[in-house]
Amino acid sequence: MAHLFICPNCGNRSSETDRTAGFTRQAKGCAKCGFGFLFELLDDYYPAPTAAFFVCDQEGRVIGCGRGSFELTGLNDERVIGRKANDVLGLRFEDGSDHVSTVLEWGVRALGKRVTVNAEGDLPADATADLFPAYDDDGGLLLVLTPGK
Repeated sequence: MAHLFICPNCGNRSSETDRTAGFTRQAKGCAKCGFGFLFELLDDYYPAPTAAFFVCDQEGRVIGCGRGSFELTGLNDERVIGRKANDVLGLRFEDGSDHVSTVLEWGVRALGKRVTVNAEGDLPADATADLFPAYDDDGGLLLVLTPGK
């Protein structure tokens, strides 16, 4: 059975038969850019070319900024990493929910959620959020923000 993966750093999608690297429990890394781990997708997922990727830990703190993150927020990695995604990105979901917390707590995906992104020192921007839980022992999530038109 093939497993579908996406790299949060470069957006490369791949299909693998194994979730780990060889006989170890170490997660697979990206064959294209060398990023340390991939997110497994339950279905094939095609992010928009302008999508921004953020990796969060089990507490919702950003631990990695990938492709498109600077272009969307104007914030470099040093200003974002270690801070709560909802706070530093100024996420305000259209329905008033906190989808970051829901994905972390329940381990379920949240796709196509309308959100306003208001990163520090930037103007608010409409976007669509897709959130994927990490299916490993550490928890966390992948947050993909696609700017609105």
